[in-house]
Amino acid sequence: MDVRMPEMDGLEGARRLLAPPPGVTHRPRVLMLTTFDVDDYVYEALRAGASGFLLKDAPPADLIAAVRVVASGDALLAPSVTRRLIADFARQRPPTLGKPALRLKALTERETEVLTLVARGMSNSEIAEMLVLAEQTVKTHVSRVLTKLDLRDRAQAVVFAYESGLVTPGE
Repeated sequence: MDVRMPEMDGLEGARRLLAPPPGVTHRPRVLMLTTFDVDDYVYEALRAGASGFLLKDAPPADLIAAVRVVASGDALLAPSVTRRLIADFARQRPPTLGKPALRLKALTERETEVLTLVARGMSNSEIAEMLVLAEQTVKTHVSRVLTKLDLRDRAQAVVFAYESGLVTPGE
């Protein structure tokens, strides 16, 4: 969905699509597109529930790959904004104590380790290589983390990891 569209912008469209009426269980996945490399659009897209954010100048192969990533249930942010966005988010919102930190106790040591690596922007294959695990095992750990913490996707997992203080910028 394009951030800027006539009549209704893409952010409002995403909000409406991702807030289905009561009783509807299917939730679509939204990949936001824009020509504007503006962090505010990224924040609003994530708040609306988008699973991805990509700049329109991305090569066609990257756009196709992004659609596949989001359709499979994972999240994706344009590489040009990922580090800047995470650092800015962490600066604006100091780690909170209490509920997010307490929720971490539901995770096993390995799941906590996987969440930390996800929050640092690593892919499943990179995590598998680092931890000497099969990629399918990493996918299982990520799925369990999302379920135990009641998170929708990797983007929410990254936000949670920073809010809980599990990771901090510059580590």
